[in-house]
Amino acid sequence: MSASVLSISNFGLMLAFIPAAIVIGIMFRWKANPNSAMYATVRMFIQLMAIGYVLIYIFESDNYWVILAVLTVMLTAASWIAIRPIKPKKPATYRNALISITVGGVPILVLVSQGVINVEPWFSPRYLVPLAGMIFAGSMNAVSLAAERFQSECSRGLTYEDARRVALQAALIPTINSLFAVGLVSLPGMMTGQILSGVSPLVAAKYQMVVMTMLFGATGISAATYLMLNKTPSHIISNRL
Repeated sequence: MSASVLSISNFGLMLAFIPAAIVIGIMFRWKANPNSAMYATVRMFIQLMAIGYVLIYIFESDNYWVILAVLTVMLTAASWIAIRPIKPKKPATYRNALISITVGGVPILVLVSQGVINVEPWFSPRYLVPLAGMIFAGSMNAVSLAAERFQSECSRGLTYEDARRVALQAALIPTINSLFAVGLVSLPGMMTGQILSGVSPLVAAKYQMVVMTMLFGATGISAATYLMLNKTPSHIISNRL
């Protein structure tokens, strides 16, 4: 198989934004908060362009302190984004999100990078940064969904145990759906990227299995940790809303 990757021209990149523009147009027509979607799209473009240049420097770094600083920034940002739907935001909420994503993400990052893939050196940014990005992002989304659903269910008067159960189930819906769909409905980004790069589909499938299991573990542990850290009687939470 060819190991070359087709380059995307600037015009081709512009074409890729057409579907997003259509959705934003529909949101404008339906008055469904299009400003948030527009801001998110523009921010995504700026962030990815910037990180493309930054990663060139990071991937060439042989200083593990640089990599640890990058991972710390990723954890800090993921924790802040995770509590975006929660109101009111309090220091304890951010602390719980940070602890949850760290507990669910960092041990699994170590397990996969050192036990499964055997990355050498252990801080190799070409492996560590992309893996950490997938793990922390999955944990971030799970904590965000769990936190929002937990707060909503507690405000309806459910007991802590019932609200926790419903919130955990809701937080894991996207990950469990992806487990059902992978290989049958979808070829996820990492597997697709490897195949496009010329890697054997069987090797790409093994890597994707590692990715799917690490994401399931990270999202479940992070969501469960957050819910356990928020063991507050429902009537107290209701009074705070």
